[in-house]
Amino acid sequence: MKEHLTETLTGTVEDIVFRNEETGFTVLDLAVNDELVTVVGEALDIQAGEELTVTGYYTAHATYGTQFKGELFERRLPATANAIGRYLASRAIKGVGPALARRMVDRFGDKTLEVIEKKPQLLTAVHGISPRKAEQIHEEYQRLFGIRTVMLFLSSLGLDPASGIRVWKLWGNLAPDTIRDNPYCLCHKMVDVPFEKADEIAAQLGVEPQAPVRVRAGLQYVLRTNSQSGHTCLPQDRLCPITAAYLEQPVELVEEILEEELEDRSLYRLSTDRGNFIYLPGFFDAEQAIAARALLMVQSDCPQPRDYGPAIRLLEEEQGIQYASLQRRAIQLAMNSHLFILTGGPGTGKTTTLNGILALLEQEGLRVSLAAPTGRAAKRMTEVTGREAKTIHRLLEVDPQSVLLTFKRNEKNLLPCDAVIVDEMSMVDTLLMDALLRAVKMTCKVILVGDPDQLPSVGAGNLLGDLIASGIVPTIHLDQVFRQAAQSLIVTNAHAIVRGELPVLDRRDSDFFFLGRGEQSGAATVVELCQTRLPRSYGYSPLWDIQVIVPGRKGVLGTEHLNQQLQAALNPPAAQKVEVKDGPRLFREGDKVMQIKNNYDIVWKSSDGEGTGIFNGDIGVIQMIDRPSKTMVVQYDDRRATYTLEMLDQLEHAYAITVHKSQGSEFEAVVMPLAGHHPRLHYRNLLYTGVTRARKLLVMLGQPATVAAMVANNRRTRRYTQLVWLLTHPQAGETVFLQGEEPSLPPPSAVPLPAFDGEDQ
Repeated sequence: MKEHLTETLTGTVEDIVFRNEETGFTVLDLAVNDELVTVVGEALDIQAGEELTVTGYYTAHATYGTQFKGELFERRLPATANAIGRYLASRAIKGVGPALARRMVDRFGDKTLEVIEKKPQLLTAVHGISPRKAEQIHEEYQRLFGIRTVMLFLSSLGLDPASGIRVWKLWGNLAPDTIRDNPYCLCHKMVDVPFEKADEIAAQLGVEPQAPVRVRAGLQYVLRTNSQSGHTCLPQDRLCPITAAYLEQPVELVEEILEEELEDRSLYRLSTDRGNFIYLPGFFDAEQAIAARALLMVQSDCPQPRDYGPAIRLLEEEQGIQYASLQRRAIQLAMNSHLFILTGGPGTGKTTTLNGILALLEQEGLRVSLAAPTGRAAKRMTEVTGREAKTIHRLLEVDPQSVLLTFKRNEKNLLPCDAVIVDEMSMVDTLLMDALLRAVKMTCKVILVGDPDQLPSVGAGNLLGDLIASGIVPTIHLDQVFRQAAQSLIVTNAHAIVRGELPVLDRRDSDFFFLGRGEQSGAATVVELCQTRLPRSYGYSPLWDIQVIVPGRKGVLGTEHLNQQLQAALNPPAAQKVEVKDGPRLFREGDKVMQIKNNYDIVWKSSDGEGTGIFNGDIGVIQMIDRPSKTMVVQYDDRRATYTLEMLDQLEHAYAITVHKSQGSEFEAVVMPLAGHHPRLHYRNLLYTGVTRARKLLVMLGQPATVAAMVANNRRTRRYTQLVWLLTHPQAGETVFLQGEEPSLPPPSAVPLPAFDGEDQ
């Protein structure tokens, strides 16, 4: 490893060339002895005009030339009246501009900063400074110079600058005391330090292994980790042994601390006839609220429903269609219910029925909002209804000013609509449904549309399944495949899979093709299909029309390997294409990418204007990478979003994606290779979900035995959730036990996450 000669530079910041507010990465020009030096590094809140001492080393950048890589940035207070005046005039301190800076320096000279820090009341002698403004200037000064102390403290604990900045934004000058009191606060979702790292820091700070603060953090960590596997709660008789084993402490100690947590209401316990279940507060509140609101909606339905038969017949005449009896019943029930569920597989007339419901709602003069969990699902809903659909997050209006995710639409600011229709409900998790129900009026209709045979939500809960299983929510399941849809082998094979029957694999004259391939030859065939065969035969765009969908990430037929192969084939290096590395990954102009976490703040522009927010699962193409500004533009359908290069961890290549990531989307053509050595991923609803992503063409590769194994395995992702009990025992205030996968500790060689076995997502 090459060693660098460490040097120290002292000078005045002339200009801030670039700054990423999320990571603190900064490029600045530093005037050192009449020479301008380009300095790069994590330097949050440094402003032009400040005097700075930077420790680091010189490095040669291929594009930008010689730079000084700063590892430690120390503010030096300007000492002369001139320097102080220049610093204050740069607006480094909020509320102080050039004119006020001049008056302050005229009054206090080279003692100005000392007055601001130690005797702010004297500032009122300056024209334009009230006692309140003097205090504000003092507080802002303290904030600016406090960050240095905080960052040095965090660095001494081994925290990286990006984590340090998140800590600073959350707790400010209180961060050192907050962390000393409870090092496990670093596991806060806005800081997201792994438990193992927080445990190391706790040991550095003298926290004993059996300390209550450690056991409390361990309990919350086990619950939080398992919520990421879909569980809203855990049985107490499993939570305590798991936590004890993970922390290597006695079960009795964990049980004692758990009782303290329950008494403090840091955790919640719900007792049922099948055992006690422990919740994190957010999931406890959400399930209680969903159940209470759902029961209220069902109970408020009119006991004498209105007959919509004439209106439905008129609708048939106007649209030139004839509904099946079950479709008519669905429309009738939807119109007479405050809460209604419509389910069905492909080709069963779900969209036609939905459009009928929508037409009658509008005829009644009701204001209707359409929503879906993902951007692609909302776009598809817009296409099939002819009306604007939004993501649920956009409908509820994410509050960009909040530290934690909150919505502007809530109990105190209700949605201005009389009916809400949500599609792709199998993807909606407990917390999102809770937020939606809190934001609708008591008289608002809520119509939920989905396919219960698809994969459950990535987030915690089994919402659609639980609402249906409770038996209290009016539900219609469409199961008749209509004649036109029955001509599609994609549709008929999808329904065969759901019934546990083998799909037809030997047809060559339809929209579903099966190619027998081994894994190595399968990977080569995938590339050939995407690069030449499908574009040549069908005119499909390799980037926008064709999507490779696979069960898992690893192996020759996993997303990681296939993305490398497809990138090389579909978007090879070229002199005019700018590239940027992110660890082992290489992003190139023209690459197909996917957003893998919700970003509510990122700005996008379209022909209709601009907005904020790119969401998990959105797929786009890199249009431009600009090295000087360290930014990148990604085209998402009609939106162009600008990223900084420090945000690359939010993106991954999307030539090939997992079935889980594809949910809620449809593609013109799907290529679906199946590996034979992933029995953990061989189950029916995963196969069904992948097949139903194809709109016009599906090419499946693999061995018939693999397909047969997946069809035969009707294993579902079983989750601990208690919504059914709440819905069926409204007076008990207790919850139901749903058999979940046994929680377990991983083998010693694995990453130590005390979680249930889950699917590779």
